[in-house]
Amino acid sequence: MNHAVPRIVVTAGEPAGIGPDLCLALARLDLACELTILADSEVLAARAQLLGQSVTLRDANELRNTNKPHDSAVSRAPQRNTLYVAHRPAARPVEPGRLDAANSRHVLALLDAAVDGAMSGRYDAIVTAPVQKSIINEAGVPFTGHTEYLAERTAAPLPVMMLVTDRLRVALATTHLPLRAVADAITPTLLDQVLAIMDRDLRERFGFAKPRIAVCGLNPHAGESGHLGDEEIRVIIPALRRARSAGIDASGPVPADTLFVPRNLAQYDAVLAMFHDQGLPVLKHAGFGHAVNVTLGLPLLRTSVDHGTALELAGTGRADAGSLIAAVELAIQLVQRRLQQPALPQI
Repeated sequence: MNHAVPRIVVTAGEPAGIGPDLCLALARLDLACELTILADSEVLAARAQLLGQSVTLRDANELRNTNKPHDSAVSRAPQRNTLYVAHRPAARPVEPGRLDAANSRHVLALLDAAVDGAMSGRYDAIVTAPVQKSIINEAGVPFTGHTEYLAERTAAPLPVMMLVTDRLRVALATTHLPLRAVADAITPTLLDQVLAIMDRDLRERFGFAKPRIAVCGLNPHAGESGHLGDEEIRVIIPALRRARSAGIDASGPVPADTLFVPRNLAQYDAVLAMFHDQGLPVLKHAGFGHAVNVTLGLPLLRTSVDHGTALELAGTGRADAGSLIAAVELAIQLVQRRLQQPALPQI
């Protein structure tokens, strides 16, 4: 492929939240990509006026002739204080900070358009601003999160959530589950698949020749030889043996309270935590506001922010765009790495 720059699409997320504010902040940057914002252009214009931000909103169709094939299309990096918007109208007028279930399907339509564009080759990567899970469910749409929704839309058998900072990468064996359901969800098949996906994507997308993965135990002290739970003995240790037999450099199970000490983390390229609040509090303490959520195991590249919709900050000018900026920059880096390397066989 010889297009000039990576082609990144950003979904604006929940329109009543800070997603539109964050998207507008991207207009002030010089980004080495062709950037498209999927949003209601009227919401962006109203939010820019509220924030006192001068930004030109242009139709994303101006970026290229979309009938041309990918590698012959003319690509442009964004112009300062200009955003190219693929307009998708909200169902109801948007008031910053006030949720409206009627706009939930608009939020999902943004995601659907992004996925369709990425799967067709129009976009090289998707970056997602935050959505409000509760209001989507109130609209009658079962929704547990971006990760699960994107996996369903792309028919990916198993998505893996990994958050990334400059020095730390933490993936999750389970994501949005009640704590009482976690132990039953951690099965031999799950761990086999998660470790294989981590190893593959760390190689192919992040460029590690042989990724070193540390695997947390589920229980305190990694089960204390079975005295504090036997999941390590029954499930995790056998999975690590199988992974190593398959050529995956996976170590553990390591007690989480000692693994996340800097001198121990220095030995590894990534960590696999067993559940959401085992790994993410440490990562967010280290890099909140600048960490990036990357979904592994998808047939497309997706990055996202590490925070929620922050309804109370919408339209105030106090929203920190650091995580969205980091998500766009990481997407650019990962796309550039892929475009510079020959395609690798899928496993």
